[in-house]
Amino acid sequence: MDRSALSSRSFARADGLPVAWYVAERSVDYPEAVEAMERRVEAIAAGVAPECVWLLEHPPVYTAGTSARSDDLVSPQRFPVYATGRGGQYTYHGPGQRVAYVMLDLKQRRQDVRAFVAALEAWIIATLGRLNIKGEQRDDRVGVWVRRPEKRGGADGTPAEDKIAAIGIRLRRWVSFHGISINVDPDLSHFSGIVPCGIAAGPFGVTSVLDLGLIMSMPEIDALLRSEFETIFGPTEAADPVRLEQAGS
Repeated sequence: MDRSALSSRSFARADGLPVAWYVAERSVDYPEAVEAMERRVEAIAAGVAPECVWLLEHPPVYTAGTSARSDDLVSPQRFPVYATGRGGQYTYHGPGQRVAYVMLDLKQRRQDVRAFVAALEAWIIATLGRLNIKGEQRDDRVGVWVRRPEKRGGADGTPAEDKIAAIGIRLRRWVSFHGISINVDPDLSHFSGIVPCGIAAGPFGVTSVLDLGLIMSMPEIDALLRSEFETIFGPTEAADPVRLEQAGS
């Protein structure tokens, strides 16, 4: 099924309540981030905290989703490795990559997981479109891809494509957590320690905004992400990241 059709309806709340928008002012260790998300998801499900999006960067780390295969971890000693409850396989997080953890109550929106994933993809694609980067969805591959006609494709003539953004979510009591990551200007060689998202080399690789020839700061990327998020998911409200990081509330 075409996932672009799944995301064609808005994911905004009927009551119009804004989503708290947090931008971390420091690099956040992965276990610390997961702990804060766990607390916040429970608070959202209990109705005592608003939904939120948390933008941050991690120190270099590999994370394993629920479908991760041990053979896809090529260099286990290179960076810390964490098993995580999100969907998907292995991925890399590190400096120069914008991670957006999305904690939304789908009971107040649409209780449709496939459509939610498609909406996250549409959010990324719209953000990249503001940079004149054509990101695309693939029915057989989650995430957002960029065609690279200047690169050699597969031996069977498959065109070359690079992944520029990853998606991995989890739901608890219909509240989402984990989320998306966009490669802005990370060290792309760090992806060589894993088979990213189970996609072996050949016609498929990884890329970044910088690799595609654009120099963008994180605040510039963040502004685009927020604008396009509001188009799909509704209004946001800036919030103090320290409250989320220290108390999860």
